[in-house]
Amino acid sequence: MEKKNGFTVLELILCIVFVGIFVVLFFLQKVNTEAMSRDEQRKTAINAMYFALEEGYYTENGYYPENIEEAKTLRWIEPDLFTDPRGVTLWQEDSDYTYESSNCEEGKCKSYTLNARMEKESNYIKTSRN
Repeated sequence: MEKKNGFTVLELILCIVFVGIFVVLFFLQKVNTEAMSRDEQRKTAINAMYFALEEGYYTENGYYPENIEEAKTLRWIEPDLFTDPRGVTLWQEDSDYTYESSNCEEGKCKSYTLNARMEKESNYIKTSRN
């Protein structure tokens, strides 16, 4: 009897199934990691806005703005931070970021809430400390 070299059909099918499973797991993990990275970008942006409002704007003016306009209000931070990972800016509809002022009189507010809509965890919220 002659011995044949090579793989059986069953061995080839099993290898293909295992490779397919690993490819699917790899791409699922990749998608999850990318979403977590976008969430970290959102947190960084909200933290930058928060510290600009607290250490910059409030320190200079003694109150918070009624709304945030790009470089006019928070000139201490990089303007790109106002744009969420999907490319929508803070003051546009459907942005992942929101700024809600409260206790306002004539455009001067006593408090605010910054909010970022996250993909992999609950919303990231920062409120005024003063």
